Amino acid sequence: MAASAGGAADPPDADDLRARVRQLLRDHPPATTDPAEFLDARFDAGLAWVHFPAGLGGLDAPRALQPAVDAELEAAGAPGNDPRRIGIGLGMAAPTVLRYGTQEQRERFLKPLWTGREVWCQLFSEPGAGSDLAALATRAVRDEATGDWIVDGQKVWTSSAHLARWAILIARTDPELPKHRGITYFVCDMTDPGVEVRPLRQITGEAEFNEVFLTGVRIPDAHRLGDVGEGWRVAQTTLMNERVSIGGARQPREGGMIGPAAATWRDRPELRTHDLHQRLLDLWVEAEVGRLTGERLRQQLVAGHPGPEGSGMKLTFARLNQAISGLEVELLGDEGLLYSDWTMRRPEHVDFTGRDAGYRYLRSKGNSIEGGTSEILLNIVAERVLGLPPEPRNDKDVAWKDLTR
Repeated sequence: MAASAGGAADPPDADDLRARVRQLLRDHPPATTDPAEFLDARFDAGLAWVHFPAGLGGLDAPRALQPAVDAELEAAGAPGNDPRRIGIGLGMAAPTVLRYGTQEQRERFLKPLWTGREVWCQLFSEPGAGSDLAALATRAVRDEATGDWIVDGQKVWTSSAHLARWAILIARTDPELPKHRGITYFVCDMTDPGVEVRPLRQITGEAEFNEVFLTGVRIPDAHRLGDVGEGWRVAQTTLMNERVSIGGARQPREGGMIGPAAATWRDRPELRTHDLHQRLLDLWVEAEVGRLTGERLRQQLVAGHPGPEGSGMKLTFARLNQAISGLEVELLGDEGLLYSDWTMRRPEHVDFTGRDAGYRYLRSKGNSIEGGTSEILLNIVAERVLGLPPEPRNDKDVAWKDLTR
């Protein structure tokens, strides 16, 4: 890592990072090092997310160098942090904490978030505020004596709430303002008194989602992200990153839903028809285009500042998953009607391609709802990507307390 003319160190390049990886592997051999200890050491070496600041798991390096680091560590048999289990923390909480958190908040939350010691969930949607998230009714009232916030309300469709230690939470702090302007963003301790988590059983038989009831939950002001009343602006960082993390996750060729469908086609020639072949080819090409488009989108991202294009990727993800899983069930004929296990589970991670074809078909139905409904995302793409006129919004300047509910 060379020093610039002004004396400051230049960002590390690929050779610097390879040297750091080799040093990490020498100091902490994966075969003999406890996985948790290895992940701690990797974070401290700046190899967790190389584009983050030094001291916070990164090295201020170009984001594009992260895949090379990941590949070298994977080839050496290094343990991973299981993104399927901690995806909300990695994909949504971390970039929000990085952008809006204080230095103390970054130092407290980012390391255990990345290593997987602390699972995060997202307390955004409510029974009366799903697609119209800004209409949320959960209240946070300031206790003037202590400075704490007292939160009451209900959240719903909360993935991993049964595992989570922390939650990113938005609540209404000023009902006198229009709905987008009276919201504040908090970090909520899911182990605090007044937090109750109840399972929501899904069409798959599992309870991956939950509903969360908040009754007199006390949140210190030190756990607020951003300014009071600026929660909607902070939440946009979370939502944009959520759509990229769902729809734009890095995949190998034939990764995701298209992989099992293509494998079934290759392994079961007796099931093939000309019509199914044509449809599979079309979907395979669309999946590959989506994969490459996602790669290009990731290369354009500046750390923590994704654009509305992620909404388009998430739209494609949902549509393709549902079309591919439907084709797979149809390809399997009578076998496609079978479903292996309706056991009620509260899983530790989300696996869109796990289990059998019936599971993939049923689970994909939620893809067009979670992370922003397809209808809302179409509006975002139309207005913010294509520049089309926005829809009329008659409640934009009306105080939240005066809205019809």
